[in-house]
Amino acid sequence: MRVFFTGGSGKAGRHAIPVLREAGIEVTNADLVPLRQEGVPDLRVDLTDAGQVFNAMASPASALDLDRTPRPYDAVVHFAAVPSMFLAAESEIYRVNVLSTFNVLDAATKLGIRKIVLASSETTYGICFAQGEVKPAYLPVDEDHPTVPQDSYAMSKVVNEVTARSFQARTGADIYALRINNVIEPHEYLGFAQRWREHPETRRRNVFAYIDARDLGHMVERCLRTDGLGYQVFNVSNDDTSVGLDSPELARRFYDGVPFRRPVEGFQTFYSNDKATRLVGFTPRHGWRDLP
Repeated sequence: MRVFFTGGSGKAGRHAIPVLREAGIEVTNADLVPLRQEGVPDLRVDLTDAGQVFNAMASPASALDLDRTPRPYDAVVHFAAVPSMFLAAESEIYRVNVLSTFNVLDAATKLGIRKIVLASSETTYGICFAQGEVKPAYLPVDEDHPTVPQDSYAMSKVVNEVTARSFQARTGADIYALRINNVIEPHEYLGFAQRWREHPETRRRNVFAYIDARDLGHMVERCLRTDGLGYQVFNVSNDDTSVGLDSPELARRFYDGVPFRRPVEGFQTFYSNDKATRLVGFTPRHGWRDLP
């Protein structure tokens, strides 16, 4: 399998790409900043420029491509974005994220690529970057939960999901949008663990959830291997919460009055990944509780 991966130099991409390569998947990284990872060609592409996107997907990625029969990419993974609020003006976050996603979907489908996996976000549920406190409508939060955000970053992700659904309806390609929870790199656990245990309230805006960057790579790989689902949206999180309190105690302390659609026991996440497990075989393997 040959994959065109946008934003592979970012926090999520630089961990996801090695997972894909270990699974035997060939990856080209399209980003403004090179990844410089052995065996992964880097293409500098401004994804807000439709011509650059289309041409990059249709061009050789390295000298190795000159010594073999040209063949198109089998899939596109679109992770590139302004990755959060507070990094640029809100209008610029919205412009870059929406325009780049349209360009990637448009180029990929016009080139006949039948599998596209794109990064959406936990923020679409309107909790993470809300002004003041917004509680979930119900728990655990699943893919049917309302998506009514207040901020431009999450708005851009909601628009991108609608755009993806429209391209899927037009082409019949498989397009899967991943509502990725707070991505944590392996080296970050040591710095976060004490705060997560002693100050659980700091994780409220993430619905007390997280996703290990390596497990996100595993989710991407499972999506690339799973065909025929059409348009789908998947929550992506680890199985457990990111705090020391057990989930029933968290519910009592922070979610009084919020209805639960099923019991949550032990340290089970409030950010449901059941659909990903059921439809693509996602199985998280890493977590902060692995620390001594």
